[in-house]
Amino acid sequence: MPRRFMALSDVAETLDISAAQAYALVRSGDLPAIKVGGRGQWRVEISELENYIARQYEATRALVEADRP
Repeated sequence: MPRRFMALSDVAETLDISAAQAYALVRSGDLPAIKVGGRGQWRVEISELENYIARQYEATRALVEADRP
C-alpha cells in the first residue's frame, strides 16, 4: 500500500527547501497539513503536496506570461 502522508522533513527534501520553510508553508495555510500524535508532529498528504506544486507551476506560468512584452 502506498504511503499517504509525508513528514515535514520529507516535504522539505522534496521541495529542496529548509525544514523551517516547509513549516512556514504549513503555518501560512499554503500547504494543508494535519498534526498527529502526542507530540503534534505535522504530516502532509502527498496529494496536497502535489496540488501545491501544481498551483506553484500555475502561478509561475502566470508571472512569466505577465512579464512578456
